[in-house]
Amino acid sequence: MGELLLVRHGETEWSRSGQHTSWTDLPLTDRGREQARAIVPLLGEGRIGPVLVSPMKRARETAELAGLAGLREVRIDADLSEWDYGGYEGITTADIQRTRPDWFLFTDGVVPGPAEHPGESPEQVGARADRMLAKVRAALEGAEGDVALVAHGHFLRVLTARWLGLPPGDGALFRLGTGTVSRLGTEHERPVITSWNVSPSA
Repeated sequence: MGELLLVRHGETEWSRSGQHTSWTDLPLTDRGREQARAIVPLLGEGRIGPVLVSPMKRARETAELAGLAGLREVRIDADLSEWDYGGYEGITTADIQRTRPDWFLFTDGVVPGPAEHPGESPEQVGARADRMLAKVRAALEGAEGDVALVAHGHFLRVLTARWLGLPPGDGALFRLGTGTVSRLGTEHERPVITSWNVSPSA
């Protein structure tokens, strides 16, 4: 069975400034586009089968520039969307902590936002990650190569925790930079991290 490749999209203006970005559909910066192109060698020479991509422009652009969008089996999947930050969309952690000094996303979640973006708790993001992993496992069983996901930092961290059988909040343990590639696999039929947060400059 192949491995699961996790590709975090390249830099955007808000990822650079530390503003929480879920549904705001920002493009990559020039540096973000450079990061996406530089990912190509990190994807390895092995065959990549299905590629699942978040609907957001920053993820789709990363997939295209990294050479993944030209593969046969590319699907846009809303379950790969970033954690819905609700009322914290566009706000930095430092700004939130001015009124909630002990606030931490992975344990406290977010405050409600507009009706169409009410925000998600860690448990809700974890349930979405579980749905995605069910699709991934089915794809890995039927694919000769790897499965690639192109998505967002906080969601991919929660998904990694769930791959390992950890609570969603333990995604806090896995720092993930923009324009990086990570791999999840198995050892002796147990889930493991094969490589993590690898960037072209590493």
